Amino acid sequence: MATSTLRVPSSSRARFKSILWIALGLTTLFVFITSEVLLFTDYPMYHAYRLQVIADRGLLIPHTLAGIFALVIGPINFSSRIRQRHLKLHRVLGRIYVFSVFVGAATGVALASGRPGFPGTCGQAAAWVICTTAAFVTARNRHIIQHRQWMMRSYAVTFTFVSSRVLNLWPAYWSHLGDTLSAVGVIAFTLISLLLVDLGLNWHELTTRRV
Repeated sequence: MATSTLRVPSSSRARFKSILWIALGLTTLFVFITSEVLLFTDYPMYHAYRLQVIADRGLLIPHTLAGIFALVIGPINFSSRIRQRHLKLHRVLGRIYVFSVFVGAATGVALASGRPGFPGTCGQAAAWVICTTAAFVTARNRHIIQHRQWMMRSYAVTFTFVSSRVLNLWPAYWSHLGDTLSAVGVIAFTLISLLLVDLGLNWHELTTRRV
């Protein structure tokens, strides 16, 4: 964890990390059940989306696989225990994560091309690639603290692929806002995620006065 993050006792920090990962895991499970499983049942509200998914499967399959790899690798590589005991594994998974991000970003932009959501997807993909590239470069230059900070930002963008789908079951969001406003929602989720990470990284400086 970066030195500019919360300076709290290790037990409290470990508890916070556990609660955070459990919350993210439950959110992922909720989105998987409500957004993905329902596609197999031809849920009426998702019917048009289901047809689009079938038509886009050539790009959607690598996009989805890349996103899943990035989503799963993130928590593993954030583990201090794994990083300390299996550094080679940490580095290999890190490279797979970077490759997955680039594949996911490129296929995501290709999928959105020509559609109203294209600007939002481009913004999300740009933030994803920039944060991940910065994390990779700082790791190569052995700026470990900065590497961890950029990885937090990168994973925050990775998780927007889950968090931006939380509202899918809200009929007004899915049926009435339209593709354009949905794209604005994706950008909003991305910016909020990055802002929350930076607030966490600078929490000590924001809540204490220098003597």
